[in-house]
Parts: sequence; structure tokens; C-alpha cells
Amino acid sequence: MNVSKLTIRRSLLKQRQSLSPTEWRQKSDRLVSHLRTSGALIEAKTILAYFSFRQEPDLKPLFTESLEGFNPASKSWGFPRCVGESLSWHLWQPGDILAKGAYGILEPEEDATILDPWEVDLILVPAVGCDRRGYRVGYGGGFYDRMLSLPEWASKPTIGIVFDFAFLPELPVDVWDKRLHGVCTENELLMVSC
Repeated sequence: MNVSKLTIRRSLLKQRQSLSPTEWRQKSDRLVSHLRTSGALIEAKTILAYFSFRQEPDLKPLFTESLEGFNPASKSWGFPRCVGESLSWHLWQPGDILAKGAYGILEPEEDATILDPWEVDLILVPAVGCDRRGYRVGYGGGFYDRMLSLPEWASKPTIGIVFDFAFLPELPVDVWDKRLHGVCTENELLMVSC
């Protein structure tokens, strides 16, 4: 593969930014519907998620709205705070205060309860793009790759979250890239074997 991650990242971000608000909302809602009915999410008790940034798929209805027999209040939800070069995961529930972090992304407050890796059943991973083998391209900071390299996180089930146009047949892979266990788009949830 001759195309660089940087080129792919720029192209996919440009495409994502070109979505109209209506298109973005419709695609996000369909993606959330796939997640709500997935066995991985139904079985998980504690789920790590994210707050949408730069027109990433919006998962907020997943953890704030009871629909189709899915009650988000029956789950524990964790969200990241960027702490130096690492992610710290904090418990959050609707109504808890959020603050903008170092990158302008909404984060739980610093004193929110910290989640330990052993408590986590599933990680929903934001991405700029994913491929059908489970590899992803992020923003280039390496936060998730570093975290998923640690022994306490390495075996946790992970699902990459992207819109369908960013779900590619194959991405370039570096030695530090960690495969995800699945990828969810507005059109499908594909679990891959790792």
C-alpha cells in the first residue's frame, strides 16, 4: 500500500467535515442503532465511550436515551481525560458536569471516579478510519495504541466507530498499531477475529 496514513487521515477528515448536520445526525443515529442491538454491548456492564469531536459519529443517544429495550442507565459509562500522553478513564452519567480538555474535547471533571481496567467490559474507540481487518487510523496522537499495548488493556474487546465512507478494505499498518475486535458504521457492525 503506497498511500500514507497522513494522506488517508486528511482525506477522510475532509469528507467527514463535508457532511451536512442532517446527514451527520442520520448516520450517527443508524450507527447507534447497530450498537444497541449488538451482543457485545448488551452483555457489557461497563463501557468506555467518547464524546463526539470534529463530526465524529455521535454516540450520545447511546448513553442518554432509553430506546428499543435498551436502557443506558443499566450500564456504567466511562469517558477519557487526556493526562499527558495517556488516557485516564472516569465514570460519567447524564447530568454530570463536563469540561473541555487540552484538545477541546469534552471530558469528565478531574475528580470524577476513575475506572480501573479490570472493571471494563467493552471499549468503543473513536477513529478517523478503520479497515476490514480491524486496524484504525486515528488523529496521530497514539493515545489508544499506547493504551491498548498495556497488558491490563490488551485483551479488552474493542469496537472502532466510523462512518461507512471511512470503513476501508485496507489501511497501512505500523508495528505499534493494535487491531480492534470489531468496527461499527451506520451500515453494519463487523466483528473481526484478532
